[in-house]
Amino acid sequence: TRKAVYLDEGEVAELTPGGFRVWDGQGKLLEKPVDLVEWNVAMAEKGGFAHYMHKEIHEQGMVLRSTLKGRVSGGTVDLSKELDWTAEDASRWDRLHIVACGTSYYAALVAERAFERWTDLDVKVDIASEYRYRRVKCDQNTLAVFVSQSGETADTLAAQRKARADGAHCLAITNVPGSTLAREVHSVLLLKAGPEIGVAATKTFTGQVTTLFLVALYLGRLRKTVNADEEERLATEFLQIPYKVEKVLEREKDIIPIAERYADRSNFLFIGRGVSFPVALEGALKLKEISYIHAEAYAAGEMKHGPIALLEPQVPVVVVCPKDSMYEKTLSNIQEARARCAPIIGVCTEGDVLVKRHAEAMMEVPWTDEEFSPFLTVLPLQLLAYHVARILGREIDQPRNLAKSVTVE
Repeated sequence: TRKAVYLDEGEVAELTPGGFRVWDGQGKLLEKPVDLVEWNVAMAEKGGFAHYMHKEIHEQGMVLRSTLKGRVSGGTVDLSKELDWTAEDASRWDRLHIVACGTSYYAALVAERAFERWTDLDVKVDIASEYRYRRVKCDQNTLAVFVSQSGETADTLAAQRKARADGAHCLAITNVPGSTLAREVHSVLLLKAGPEIGVAATKTFTGQVTTLFLVALYLGRLRKTVNADEEERLATEFLQIPYKVEKVLEREKDIIPIAERYADRSNFLFIGRGVSFPVALEGALKLKEISYIHAEAYAAGEMKHGPIALLEPQVPVVVVCPKDSMYEKTLSNIQEARARCAPIIGVCTEGDVLVKRHAEAMMEVPWTDEEFSPFLTVLPLQLLAYHVARILGREIDQPRNLAKSVTVE
């Protein structure tokens, strides 16, 4: 069936061959609407791939197109059909909180810099399980964004309820229409990523970053902190990203030998600077989730403050180093790691001869504007994790001890 009825807290349903009935906690019979779920059988099939995760990695170009469709055109970002925000609302908000868990949290960290640059807001990104217990300033002048693939993450729901009680305007970014989070907030934007069956998030990370970037650009236009020329330039490049994503995925065969070479290692270190730091965090998470190999990620500038003690020939260092404003600094970190005999796996821009000089292995991506580089640099990390786990014979779609939707605290 594609029909669904969503139950609120405390409600009870009775299913019979002839239909259903729903009561609230006091025993009152309720009239509940029936929604039609937008999915088809093909979405739940592997489509020739060995694992759902592998299929979902390759769907990321499609996810970008789906998420951008109807929202970006003519050099502008327009979310007015989905968000009833006014210029007055946007001007009233003087701080932004983005709250999430796991991969959704790393997507929020990627977007943090975009919001800082494009909206001129005071931006705070926090882990939901921490946010709900902190005394953060949150009132009617706060826009609070809650990111959850399922819309049912217990800590994110609790954090949202706290922010709403404090007077914030709450926006949900989720992949599931009708989820608890989507029903409880003031505003909601859907990822349009389609079902993600693999437990380790891949395409929803891309969908979340895409949607957050759209919010940042739209909010920047409402607040007049992004001018028309800049918006047109960014919107034009945004529409090119799906093609560049597919170009990276076409090079998957180049990543398989790298996975084969390093699959026997017990520890990995991931580093990056600026917008590439949260990409490194996500890359380390993917590897540990599905391969069960210990992996840590650090801001590259923190190498001297502890992680450098771990470097040795048996510890590969995966460096996210596209040609951006942090390139020279990251290159110096690569040289530091090589001086300690650590093997370097570089994720870099096509044709980068300087990284190649120091790296034992390279995973190249096309050039794009610095803001959009995470859409490309995360892909080799997802594929590296996938192929390492495959080589080790792991249960890729259902890793041990993990669940797709974390509904307990």
